[in-house]
Amino acid sequence: MVDATVREDLAITSLFGGLCLANAGLGAVHGFAAALGARLGAPHGAVCAAVLAQAVEVNLRAVRERAADGPTLPRLSELAVLLTGNPTAQPEAAIGWLADLTADLQIPGLGTYGLTDAQTGEVVAATQRASSMRGNPIDLTDDELAEVLYRSRQ
Repeated sequence: MVDATVREDLAITSLFGGLCLANAGLGAVHGFAAALGARLGAPHGAVCAAVLAQAVEVNLRAVRERAADGPTLPRLSELAVLLTGNPTAQPEAAIGWLADLTADLQIPGLGTYGLTDAQTGEVVAATQRASSMRGNPIDLTDDELAEVLYRSRQ
């Protein structure tokens, strides 16, 4: 039996995490998690981890192509600095750091959970409909979302 104090601390931690996510906005990573969780029976965190680096990379490319003057590039640079500790880090460094972490933690690709090419269209459509997508820094195309899925399968 878990100590009541420990349970209370876990409940408060969970509440704070939920409040942070709800107020920060989510994005494509959670859009995929919503679309894939029930379809694959995969743990939410495992889906998020499997798509994170690829989603950041595709978002970075889309922002550079379609919204380079917006607030996202400086925020991605800030993320890179925070993750790497390098004060001159560029957004690509964040992507590399996330990919390395995923590899170090041995996060399985979505193919491990049974994701197939045949599911891509329905998963992309469900991801586009997910409320989390409103928090993504840019509207991603179906092709961009399909790329994230494809690259997250390995």
